[in-house]
Amino acid sequence: EVQLQASGGGLVQTGGSLRLSCSASGFTFTDYSIGWFRQAPGKEREGVSCVSGIGDTYNDDSVKGRFTISRDRSKNTVYLQMNDLKPEDTAVYYCALDPTYNVDRRTWSRPDTYNYWGQGTQVTVSS
Repeated sequence: EVQLQASGGGLVQTGGSLRLSCSASGFTFTDYSIGWFRQAPGKEREGVSCVSGIGDTYNDDSVKGRFTISRDRSKNTVYLQMNDLKPEDTAVYYCALDPTYNVDRRTWSRPDTYNYWGQGTQVTVSS
C-alpha cells in the first residue's frame, strides 16, 4: 500500500523559513514524480512545486525564488525548502505522487495528475 507522509509545517513570522518533508512507506518512490500542493481555506488546491523522476523541477510563479524542491534518494524523501514566507503562503501543504517517471510539464500542477496523497501539514505565516 502506498502511503505518503508530509511533515515539517508550523507557525512562522513573515520572512521566516520552513522545510517540509515528504516520506514514503511501503515502496521506493524516488523514481517517480512528486508534487507539493497547498490549499488555503475556501480556495482550490494548487500546485506549488514538483520534481520528476529524472530530476526536472517545476515551481509555481508565486513561489519562484523562494521555494526549492529537492529529493534525497538515500532517505526516500522529498523536501520543500520554503524561504521568505509570506502570509499568503498560509495553507495546508500536501505531497502527492504521480506514478510516471517524468511528469508532463503541462500538467504537473493539476491535482488529477497525481494518484496518491499524503495527509497534509499546516503552514501558518503570521504578519
